[in-house]
Amino acid sequence: MILLQMLTQRFRLLWQPRRGLAIAEACIIGIVAALSAVLLKQGSGWLGTWRVHSTQVLPAWLTLPIIGMVFGFLAGWLVQRLAPEAAGSGIPQVKATLANIPMKLSWRVALIKLLSTIISLGSGITLGRQGPTVQIGAGLAAGMSRWVPTSPEHRRQMIAAGAGAGLAAAFNAPIAGVLFIIEELLQDLSGLTLGTAIIASFIGGVISRLLGGGSLQLNLQLMEYSSSFSLLEIPVFLILGVLAGLLGALFNQGLVFSVKVYRRLHISLPLRVALAGFVSGLIVALLPESYRDNTGLREYMITSEANLPFAAIAFIAQFILTLIAFGSGAPGGLFAPSLILGSCLGHLVGVCEFHLWGLGSLTTYALAGMGGFFSAVSKVPMTAIVIVFEMTTDFNLVLPLMIVSVTSYLVADKVVPGSLYDKLLLLNGITIQKDAPIEGILTQLTAKNVMQQRVETLETDMAVEEVIQAFSRSHHRGFPVVENSKLVGIVTQSDLQNRYLSNGISLREIMTPQPVTVTPTQTLGDVLYLLDRYQISRLPVVERQKLIGIITRADIIRAEADHINCENGVSGPQPEPSYVVYQTRSPSIGRGRLLVTLANPDTAETLLQMAATIARDRHYELECLQIILVSRHSSPSETQVSTTKSRRLLRQAEALAKKWHIPIHTQIRVAHDVAQAVLETIKERHIDLIFMGWKGNTSTPGRIFGTVVDTVIRQATCDVVLVKLGNISDSSHFNRWLVPMAGGPNARAAIKLLPALVTLGNDAEIRLTQVFKPSELKPDMIVLEESTRQLMRHRNLHSTVIASPIQADSVAEGVIDLVKTEGYDVVVLGASREGLLQQAIQGNIPETIASGVESTVILVRGANNS
Repeated sequence: MILLQMLTQRFRLLWQPRRGLAIAEACIIGIVAALSAVLLKQGSGWLGTWRVHSTQVLPAWLTLPIIGMVFGFLAGWLVQRLAPEAAGSGIPQVKATLANIPMKLSWRVALIKLLSTIISLGSGITLGRQGPTVQIGAGLAAGMSRWVPTSPEHRRQMIAAGAGAGLAAAFNAPIAGVLFIIEELLQDLSGLTLGTAIIASFIGGVISRLLGGGSLQLNLQLMEYSSSFSLLEIPVFLILGVLAGLLGALFNQGLVFSVKVYRRLHISLPLRVALAGFVSGLIVALLPESYRDNTGLREYMITSEANLPFAAIAFIAQFILTLIAFGSGAPGGLFAPSLILGSCLGHLVGVCEFHLWGLGSLTTYALAGMGGFFSAVSKVPMTAIVIVFEMTTDFNLVLPLMIVSVTSYLVADKVVPGSLYDKLLLLNGITIQKDAPIEGILTQLTAKNVMQQRVETLETDMAVEEVIQAFSRSHHRGFPVVENSKLVGIVTQSDLQNRYLSNGISLREIMTPQPVTVTPTQTLGDVLYLLDRYQISRLPVVERQKLIGIITRADIIRAEADHINCENGVSGPQPEPSYVVYQTRSPSIGRGRLLVTLANPDTAETLLQMAATIARDRHYELECLQIILVSRHSSPSETQVSTTKSRRLLRQAEALAKKWHIPIHTQIRVAHDVAQAVLETIKERHIDLIFMGWKGNTSTPGRIFGTVVDTVIRQATCDVVLVKLGNISDSSHFNRWLVPMAGGPNARAAIKLLPALVTLGNDAEIRLTQVFKPSELKPDMIVLEESTRQLMRHRNLHSTVIASPIQADSVAEGVIDLVKTEGYDVVVLGASREGLLQQAIQGNIPETIASGVESTVILVRGANNS
């Protein structure tokens, strides 16, 4: 076995990509991403120049809308037919891929993105090319990573490096490319990730500059540029940051709204982009000619003299045109429009400041506004600061940039929290969970996320003989020990082996008191630390001294495996959850909770009395549930229902609970499915025991008790009590009780209910019986004797207890004959999950007994016994 493990580990090491291979791959990715960025810049620039020149031949109001419509349709057609993943800016798609969400990212996507973006920008729509270069670089890296045998984590690192290289090449800002990966896309600072990102981004930036692709590199030497900053201007820069944050938040909301509006049109992507191109061309044609060159517009706003009307019109036009273009799904990004809007806003604030105090430089305000608006839109303040600094290489700008960018980010995130890219993904039904590599699983998941909720427990007053039987029936090597539903100890096989055992010793004397426990909110890292420190294999999960689950090493390993295999996301259509339309709450002072479902007004009173006796005996809180069914064609949360009849039943429960001084909670749920609503209530309210009524038969094919009851029995994580009321529905006449025994753990669970239930009658008599076949010479009385002792140990039991076996060919036949012959009022049966639902050849015993007698039958299924 050890040799096999060594060989497996050696094989895995051989197939893991070495650091040298990763570095070489990052270099190639940087070169390819830079070449694609240069090609995108040159192609879109050539088409844009041709479009502007065409207005000198024909009227602008004719050429610009037509070119925008035709080129927009062509770009949308390419995307829709060949690579639908290439729509939009591309950054949300890359972010989803890096979050292990299945989304196609390949050379084909990169190529279509390149071509469609060139055509789209050439049509004149007001979008940028920097976002698409991120997806192009990531797509090229994803295609390249398939050439070598890589792990999923290594592939993510290469995709992130490609995205950073694309951004670095587009902005000619390698440091900003790395920061964008860390701040927005991957959020990973591991050595290999950071190293490959730096290499790819550096090479991408250098190649782009050498080939003339760095159009955003401001040639400040050719401009009459001067930056200045004084302490007296800090309040003005703070105002600029606040304005950028507010307008950036409004801009983000407008983008999301624009996407929704286009979707309501119910037209194809080519038609949407064509419509955006036509409208954009029409608006631009109505503006002066100086507004038609986006890059030149940004340069003019940075270097021009004070021109308040021009900057205001430019800001409004760019704001509206970008919303029109982006919502259509046209290939194009938001970085360039954000920078233009920021430069216009900064120019406006700078002009106002100059007229009031005459302190600062318009250029400084325009550049600071660029960083601030970019930070507010993309929620990446560090990247925004570094991008503008790398474009200018002016240290005088650092402090104004920091003030404006950080202020705008804080304001925008306060007004509209969350990333714009996450919101765009959410519109497509994609939710990104902030997963990191496996180390992150140990810090992000808690014990409650992976614990087993069904826990088999033992009671402190159990005799050693019963404990030994529990170990013999189970594969567990240890059991939590509870008293009044509170964890008081733990018993293991070693406790039984290492201590001297004699008759009459209780479990309390051999258990290990005050065991090591964890709370449901502790992380898996904390759980692993405790497992290793104390060299144990499992830990009870306790909430306010109440045992709610157990967690093992195997549970943690399973969670890590699910993360690696991307199985922690839920796929496929999920049923719509139920909706609570009415509820009341009492103080949570009980040791547990008992849920009773009320449906039939004729039997509700008796069910409530039964449930209340158990709740009072165990010091439980009572939870009453009424469910209103609605059509599956309507949403439970949006359907109008009447709760008058339901509240009448709940008021009856409240009156009974008040009379018996039991804390009670009530709720009415609207649902598509009764069983689903019950299971949701059990999970949300941490139910310990559920009481349900049963009519005594079902007409549903393939079901034992009916669809609802069968589902609850099979899936509920708590004790389940199923009650079929007989001819005598008045609980005051429940005087003679019959409890068939078979020795299983569910019979023990049934016996625990008897001391409370028999108080419903007058001078109740309990008979414990066991069916044995006529061929057996002498019946085994051990089970009956142990059950009698367990029952008599209850301090509140004042009933007569008789234990006597009966002879019969089958259990069901013997019990039915005994009930009919001696006239028992109530039959209490303990049964396992399979015993209740599985139809054996001889028939289902609990269902047969319940259907074959006219008396009341109570079926008990323990939570921890299958």
